[in-house]
Amino acid sequence: MIHRSEAMTRLTAGRPFYAVAGTHGKTTTSAMLAVALEGAGCDPGAAIGGTVTSWSAGSRVGTGPFVAEADESDGSFLRYAPRVAIVTNVEEDHLAHYSGLAEILDAFEAFARRLTPDGVLIACSDDAGSLEIARRAHAAGLRVRTYGRTDPRGTDGARLAVEHVGLTDVELTAGHSAATLALVGADGVALAPAVALRVAAPGLHTVLDAAAAWAAALEATGLAGARAVADALEGFAGAGRRFETVGTADDVRVVDDYAHNPTKVASALAAGRLAAGEGRVVALFQPALFTRTRDFAAEFADALDAADAVVVCDVFGSREAPIDGVTSALITDAEPEERAERGAMPFQLVPDRVAAAERVAALAGPGDLVMTIGSGDVTLLAPLVLEHLRRRAEDSSGPSDSSDPSGTVAEDA
Repeated sequence: MIHRSEAMTRLTAGRPFYAVAGTHGKTTTSAMLAVALEGAGCDPGAAIGGTVTSWSAGSRVGTGPFVAEADESDGSFLRYAPRVAIVTNVEEDHLAHYSGLAEILDAFEAFARRLTPDGVLIACSDDAGSLEIARRAHAAGLRVRTYGRTDPRGTDGARLAVEHVGLTDVELTAGHSAATLALVGADGVALAPAVALRVAAPGLHTVLDAAAAWAAALEATGLAGARAVADALEGFAGAGRRFETVGTADDVRVVDDYAHNPTKVASALAAGRLAAGEGRVVALFQPALFTRTRDFAAEFADALDAADAVVVCDVFGSREAPIDGVTSALITDAEPEERAERGAMPFQLVPDRVAAAERVAALAGPGDLVMTIGSGDVTLLAPLVLEHLRRRAEDSSGPSDSSDPSGTVAEDA
């Protein structure tokens, strides 16, 4: 057995390696990039950390550039020497490996310095951490291209003279996200005609990930491929567990999402709010890792506050042993006070995951959106929620009273 990073190094030998890094967004962005390169005729290879819906798989061999996620969690992304390196965002996470944000930023800077001599860093200008890596890389003489709504080439003292993909006319709806993309040089002169980009998934994070993929794919297609890449992204059908619709029953849509840190949870729920329309968002959240639950309980509570109803089940420990005093109650106990003040339903702690699925189904009414959220086995609960909803519909007894704000706690199954 060898480490994944060593296997990836062997797989990409002799091929341009497009590595996608970031605290979150890696799977969606790498899937988008691979699909964009495929649609533009570049025949990419890929190893995606989830199923690419249009492939019904997570990988392809190909003969062109190789696309894969670069995992920062254990520092192993420093094995790579990418031709194109995407950094979607840099935030405090994986504190079992890093001492804090400063060390994480240093690791991402080292990753950027691993670029091949002809390489380019693609960094998000809307994210403070990613923009800091762009500044460090540019200062080190590396080629940098940013993307986002924030133009880093401003006239103030922090001006960053790099190529930039600007997003304008951003449109976010229940069924899609869209923007106009314009690539300009460090001097502000347009390098290619602006293109309209539309992706069949909701959320600002979705269109930003698509912009990253577009900015990176141009390195393979050239500027002449700008329109072909955008067209390919329009056909992107999603990646597994990334706002993935599992089904609909009793007029309730059930979506599964891999979000597992506070920022990603907030982004997923923002997309859910768009998708729910006039309905409510009912969230079933499973924290992953005891260290992350301990370190970010309050931040998770703040992110979950965006949902109309929240059920939290036990921590998914994964590779970690339990830590005394660290349970999901840290999150529910940190429920923002403003939630009660505005009359919202209180967070509910239902440790047993099967009981949690049943509770969420009972809370959901016609027109609502249920989201199972987390990187652990919470994904197995989405079908259980659907089954409860189907049974309810078959019984023709109507939905349970989803306005009950009691916050009843189910201690065990």
